[in-house]
Amino acid sequence: MARRYDCSDASDRAMGLREAASAVKRGELVVLPTDTVYGVGADAFNSEAVGDLLEAKGRGRNMPSPVLVGSPNTLHGLVTDFSETAWELVDAFWPGALTLIARHQPSLAWDLGETQGTVGVRMPLHPVAIELLTEFGPMAVSSANLTGHPSPQTCDAAQEMLGESVAVYLDGGPTAEAVPSSIVDVTRSTPVLLRAGAISADELRKVAPGLEVAP
Repeated sequence: MARRYDCSDASDRAMGLREAASAVKRGELVVLPTDTVYGVGADAFNSEAVGDLLEAKGRGRNMPSPVLVGSPNTLHGLVTDFSETAWELVDAFWPGALTLIARHQPSLAWDLGETQGTVGVRMPLHPVAIELLTEFGPMAVSSANLTGHPSPQTCDAAQEMLGESVAVYLDGGPTAEAVPSSIVDVTRSTPVLLRAGAISADELRKVAPGLEVAP
């Protein structure tokens, strides 16, 4: 049976974070709050768990899961050919609602789906998420909804959709707004905004003046 923890209560939060980290280590799924919407997460290096995540959402391998990290320093072990502009975007907008598409280290033993050698990485601006990511490490995390349904702003909405496919639910209260992260591709010489979200192109251009916008 799925377990749920109220993260507004200090003792429940501490227990929930321990249980969530243990569940992820066992290859199970957890739901966690982020600064955008609720996410469903798994061990990024457990291909079976990532497969379970995609299956729980009703999502194909052609839509690979992004990876959330608890610190920018984690990027050193995950990505390669990361430009100076990419680091400047990290410095300006992390933690926050910016996902960067980068080339991942070819030596990494993970299977996030059909990534073609890239990975979407983000550090969320939410204390519960950061604590879990700091405790466990990088996690494959996607919005905690069934594909085709609205992304959930509450733990209740996530649990209604994902039910018993998730081992632990961390309830951090309603998220501020259901605006997704902005997605910028930094695999090229010029960064490209693939999805306009919480951070506008104008804001991004203050740090990356050459930013292009995908058609």
